[in-house]
Amino acid sequence: SLQDQFDNLEKHTQWGIDVLEKYIKFVKERTEIELSYAKQLRNLSKKYQPKKNSKEEEEYRYTSTRAFLATLNEMNDYAGQHEVISENMTSLITGELTRYVQELKQERKSHFHDGRKAQQHIETCWKQLEASKRRFERDCKEADRAQQYFEKMDADINVTKADVEKARQQAQLRHQMAEDSKAEYSSTLQKFNSEQHDHYYTHIPNIFQKIQEMEERRIVRIGESMKTFAEVDRQVIPIIGKCLDEITKAAESIDHKNDSQLVIEAFKSGFEPPGDIDFEDFTQPMKRTVSESSLSNSRGDGKSEPKFGGKSKGKLWPFIKKNKLMSLLTSPHQPPPPPPASASPSAVPNGPQSPKQQKEPLSHRFNEFMTSKPKIHCFRSLKRGGAGPEDFSNLPPEQRRKKLQQKVDELNKDIQKEMDQRDALTKMKDVYIKNPQMGDAASVDHRLAELGQNIEKLRLEVQKFEGWLAEVEGRLPMRTEQARRQSGLYEAQNTSAVNSCAQDRESPDGSYTEEQSQETEMKVPATDFDDEFDDEEPLPTIGTCKALYTFEGQNEGTISVAEGEMLYVIEEDKGDGWTRIRRNEDEEGYVPTSYVEVYLDKNAK
Repeated sequence: SLQDQFDNLEKHTQWGIDVLEKYIKFVKERTEIELSYAKQLRNLSKKYQPKKNSKEEEEYRYTSTRAFLATLNEMNDYAGQHEVISENMTSLITGELTRYVQELKQERKSHFHDGRKAQQHIETCWKQLEASKRRFERDCKEADRAQQYFEKMDADINVTKADVEKARQQAQLRHQMAEDSKAEYSSTLQKFNSEQHDHYYTHIPNIFQKIQEMEERRIVRIGESMKTFAEVDRQVIPIIGKCLDEITKAAESIDHKNDSQLVIEAFKSGFEPPGDIDFEDFTQPMKRTVSESSLSNSRGDGKSEPKFGGKSKGKLWPFIKKNKLMSLLTSPHQPPPPPPASASPSAVPNGPQSPKQQKEPLSHRFNEFMTSKPKIHCFRSLKRGGAGPEDFSNLPPEQRRKKLQQKVDELNKDIQKEMDQRDALTKMKDVYIKNPQMGDAASVDHRLAELGQNIEKLRLEVQKFEGWLAEVEGRLPMRTEQARRQSGLYEAQNTSAVNSCAQDRESPDGSYTEEQSQETEMKVPATDFDDEFDDEEPLPTIGTCKALYTFEGQNEGTISVAEGEMLYVIEEDKGDGWTRIRRNEDEEGYVPTSYVEVYLDKNAK
């Protein structure tokens, strides 16, 4: 029936709207995924960005790390394109389809309302026709009964003439009513037939046509949205391709030669390698002598040994006694952990992370010892937090030269800033003098005087650091005279690169002098160290610790412990992997934190 067709169409169009809403939900979830992906990419890029004022910034001078930084930046732009996908899909698909669905629901509601209205109208016409038909039928039956009653009364001789006349009039009335009902029924029937024709051939087909057009527009619209879905993705492909091209370009810009040269420049010490060790003939009864080119560099004759750069070979390791140095060179084991003043305690073979040592060949051990960065500074600098000397004398010559040059450049920049301010104030003062109404010229005198004092102080600082720089540059071996450096024919200068620990820090240009005999040379630094610490108060204990492993403290500043030994803790680990402990009043030093189990006293001062 027609009503069944309306029900079918109503169900189908509702299903079409549900499909459209399902597609809208799908696109919305896709946009959320794109946003989440873009956010995760941005967070990932931000996570691996170098932190400001940190060591990581220094690492980005290498081409490989700069390429990685470029990759991070491109990944950030890559994430931005996924945000563009999300924004375009939201505006062009989700938003448009949501509005269209609302319009579609209203249009569908209107069409089915018209259909129901037309159906109700034809049903009303049908009811009117049925009522008119029943009334006509009833009137006909009443007219027949009235006619039959009249004929019966007319044939009966006992009925009065008045009753017969009354029956005749009643029959005529009923017959007239039947004729009127017939006319009404005929008119109603014609009207119904016309309405029914219009209903089935005009109104309902129009409504069905509108519903069909509405459904076809919905199908076309969802197809266009699917095309937009693909087009939005396709629009960002060229930009994403550019991001990937930039990553490839950054990778191709990596220069391994340049990176290795930067490492060489960063860790170049400027020290000369020691010469050959002479053969000592123990078969001779005479007193053994050590070669002038040996590492200990004994100078029994009391004369200065000429060597370019002002560094005698004994000054490579001035605080290491000959017997200890030779034992290190001949030991089959790797060196024990250095004290906390070393650059990276955890990086050495016997650091806190590796309690057990592994034996290595003598050649590897010697090379490692020779390439390690010597730190020539006072034992006082072993204290945590202690800054290095102002003249950077604790650094190797090449590194010291770079630091001094950097300091000179910074001071010159500060001088230029102060001079620019002074020039600006001088011009302002001239303006005030010519136009007193603009300001008081005397008000800038105080500031000008301060700037003059600051400039003078900075110039004195520059002279001081330039003096140290000239001293270092005068000592460094000339790169163009390789053969002479190898033959050891350069003359030594009078100044030295290292301050004596007994000297005041305010006079960094003092030199470390060697004594006439080897024995005196080796004892002087130890005496200076003892004098340096005579006036210091011992640190209070803050807890106890138990040694988990045996540790042989062979380096300066460390202390040997045995497994299971209980000791006092006087300084906690500050993040460098070392803990300072004390055995008794005369024995204290550093041990790897991973070698001990610490029990801190909560009430310790």
